[in-house]
Order: sequence, then C-alpha cells, then structure tokens
Amino acid sequence: MEQVVLYSANNCQECERARMLLESIGVDYLEYKLDKDFTNKQFVAEFGKTANLPQFSFGYKHIGGLKETLQYLKQKNLIK
Repeated sequence: MEQVVLYSANNCQECERARMLLESIGVDYLEYKLDKDFTNKQFVAEFGKTANLPQFSFGYKHIGGLKETLQYLKQKNLIK
C-alpha cells in the first residue's frame, strides 16, 4: 500500500478513531499533528476552510476526512 498520511490533533475523538482504524487494518502511517507539525493557517491553505480533522492522504492522493476514507478503504477491499 502507498504511504498513508494522517493529519490530526490532540484531544480529537475523530482523530483517535482514525488512528484506531489504521492500526486495526495493519496500515503503517505517518501522522502530522496540529500545532506541532503544522499550523491552523497551513491546514486551511492545504485543505480549505471547510475541512475538519482528521484528514487522510494515500500516496499523493488526498482522500478527505474519516467518512471519505472509510469509503476509500471499502473500495480497496481493506474493510467491509
């Protein structure tokens, strides 16, 4: 599988779910955290004003949030 990047934040319940999802299917991932690895301004510049954390990229393709990533993983037959 291509490199998976997770953009997350501390104290974010959806971000914790995202981590648990990736770990449950055995995916190695690189995690970038808000206020440690990127600023809110950088996040908005990259993903837009309406984007929420977490965000996922697989390889060079931005997938989206948790909902979009679940759909992507289903299409790839990595989850049911």
